[in-house]
Formats: sequence, C-alpha cells, structure tokens
Amino acid sequence: MLLESVEEALKSSLDGMSEEHRLKEACIYALLSGGKRLRPVLVLQIAEAVGKRRVPIDAAVAVEFFHTASLIADDLPCMDNAQWRRGKLALHHAYGETIALLASYGLITAAFEKIHEGAKGFSSDICAMAVKEAARSAGLKGATTGQFYDLFPPKTSREQLERLHHLKTGTLFETAFIFGHLFGGGDPELVEVVRDCAKHFGFAFQIADDLSDFDEDGAEKNMARFLGKERAEELLQEELQEFEAAAAKLPYRLDALSLWKRNS
Repeated sequence: MLLESVEEALKSSLDGMSEEHRLKEACIYALLSGGKRLRPVLVLQIAEAVGKRRVPIDAAVAVEFFHTASLIADDLPCMDNAQWRRGKLALHHAYGETIALLASYGLITAAFEKIHEGAKGFSSDICAMAVKEAARSAGLKGATTGQFYDLFPPKTSREQLERLHHLKTGTLFETAFIFGHLFGGGDPELVEVVRDCAKHFGFAFQIADDLSDFDEDGAEKNMARFLGKERAEELLQEELQEFEAAAAKLPYRLDALSLWKRNS
C-alpha cells in the first residue's frame, strides 16, 4: 500500500513544476525507471509509527528526488561511467550527458520545493529543520563528499569504508527517518535519537547489500569482502542490535526487522 502511494505520487510529482520539454521527459524517465523505493517508503513507515499528523507524501517524494539525482550523477562518464541502471539505459545514454546533468540539478532543486510543500501547516522551525537536514545529506557533509571519496579513496581501512558508506548512502537514510519523524508529528527534540536509529539501520542495509554482492564488487569498496563473510554477518547483527537499542529511546515502536521485511 505504501509503495503504491509512492509510485502514484511520483507519476504526478513534476506536474506544474516544469513546462513540457525533453528535460522534463528525462526527469520522468529517471524517476520512473523502477527500484524498491526504499527511502520514500521509510518516510511513510516512520510517520506511521509516530502516529502521523498526515501522510507526508511530499517529503517522501523529495527523498526519492534526491536519491534519483544521485544515481544520475553516479552513472555519468566522469563518475562510474555506467551504461545501465535498473535494466534500462542510464539517463546519459538515453538522453545525452548534458540533459542528464541538468536533470540531476533539476531534481535536487525540485526536492526542496517538495519539502516546502510538505511543510505547510507545520511550524517554521520544523520546515527549517527539514531543509537543513536535506542540505546536509546531499551536500559536503553527506553524499557529495561520499561520492568524492568513492572516486578518490584514501588508503582503505574499515573506518574509511564505514565513513564512505555513511556519507554516500547512510545520510539519505537519516533524512528519510528524520522526515518521517518530523512530518509524522514527532518531537523535534528527539531528532538526534532518530538519526542514531537511521545510522545503524543504513549501515546494516549496506552490509547486507555487500553480502549479496559478495562475488561481484571489488574488495576495495565491499565491506563484506574486506572483513570476510563471517565477520560481516556478525557486524550486521550487531548493527541491528544497536538500532534496537537506539529505537528503545523513542516514545513509539520501531522494529528493524519489520522495516526490513516491508522493504525487501
């Protein structure tokens, strides 16, 4: 049900935000290319757990805009130089590199517009917190620096791998959790507790992903191959336990395995 809500919202998400042209077509192509919609669904799940003042669908769409923009950039020839994304041509192969770059810019700025729309009816402080969180996640304290380390890695160590994964992928999990909490009506004083939950959930997700890609990824960026399967599986369980310990500090129930199963 939540996934269907996200898909419907994404289909109409750019209506009225742009005139009809090839750039808008490219944004829609990238947005509707499939995927599990893990992050926007998490926004809705967290809001459900809080008790939700209303369904924060605009906030969920904003998170998917940020995620899609990052994928477009990751695939570019100057980055990972990928040909395919989710079984379809990567955007720069389908529409050209220039349009792909502009689509990435466009979706990032459109995400902030969606945050503003979703914050209507909330206090200005809540809106400001959400905007600050999104900027942090996408910017130099988040995914942008994460991508830099991915392309220009320092000497590999466990600590550096954890930092890479946290910056590149974990910070957007934090945004999803925090948006769900804030726009679900949660206490803003508990944002750092929610961030801690998201940090452990995101790292557990990354380890599980690296385990599933054990025979595909290079060892230099795959935590499971760097640590070994047995230690990685232990670390996965440790992170889930840390998640549960952090979640116990919240006045509502978050269950890692429940969130995991609904998004697997």
